[in-house]
Amino acid sequence: MIRSRVACRLGLIVVVCGMSSCAPVVQRNRVAVGATSRAPILELWKNPTDLERRDLRWGPGRPANAPSTNVAYTVLKRDETGYSRGYDVVGPDGRKWSIKVGKEAQSEVVLSHILWALGFHQPETYYVKGWKLAGDWKSEGEPARFRLQSDHESAGEWKWVDNPFAGSTPMHGLIAINLLFSNWDFKTSNNRIYHLKDARAEPATRYVVQDLGASLGKPRLLRVGTRNDIDDFESTTLIKEVRRSDVVLNYRGRHGEILKRINVPDLVWACELVNRLRDAQLDDALKAADYPPDIRRRYVTKIRAKIQEGLALRPLLARAEGN
Repeated sequence: MIRSRVACRLGLIVVVCGMSSCAPVVQRNRVAVGATSRAPILELWKNPTDLERRDLRWGPGRPANAPSTNVAYTVLKRDETGYSRGYDVVGPDGRKWSIKVGKEAQSEVVLSHILWALGFHQPETYYVKGWKLAGDWKSEGEPARFRLQSDHESAGEWKWVDNPFAGSTPMHGLIAINLLFSNWDFKTSNNRIYHLKDARAEPATRYVVQDLGASLGKPRLLRVGTRNDIDDFESTTLIKEVRRSDVVLNYRGRHGEILKRINVPDLVWACELVNRLRDAQLDDALKAADYPPDIRRRYVTKIRAKIQEGLALRPLLARAEGN
């Protein structure tokens, strides 16, 4: 075991590390960090005043925009990198899509629609079966995630730690929300800066977490975590234990150093935000990825339980405010 201490404004955040993974212990105060550059918070997050009315079946998309299964898509590139395989394609209408097949397709659509509902920018994503490709290609028609690519230009990657929003509640809340949904893949390559082509888009520049498939499973200590696995997800908790004023996150997986950035107010803020979603909205997000009713019920029940773990920290904040 290696014990490392990271200074913060009014105390210490202690992180107990084993191998290359960490189980962060979060105190009441945030680690003092400063962004090397600044951008309007609206480029990351916009307060969702209509959250309770948002349609998670379609997320940022809509039925009329969904990719058609009655046309053949032309392959621009075959993607053989990462856990999931897929294609970059263009349809007869000129719209370009990223297609992802395999186990991550469902979980990515679900978390993408949820993050959008919570106010974080997301591309249009759809779960599609029976799609066609021009020519002879593997995996054609298999259940897949279609992500719209042609409505924006990519301006590169952004980092979880060093970014224009470091130190802000939405930034650290975004980390906490990913933790709640057991997304353990915090690689920089999953993050993109979008420049929207629509002149009416506001904001025109958006910081997006666009690869979310390593969620709804379980982080692991010595092996790659699981994804899209209800049994594993049900075995997870958000919090391992509370030690006086310290909250020990129940996380044993990759990129644990990123979780050192969040504090108790961040966790509570994130859980309060997610808690505003109705069960029917969470169910709609799972319907969007074609989960059967029994699996949807189990996911919603466990998500609610993890939210309550975070909300149970409110007395800790109240005591801190009284000191």
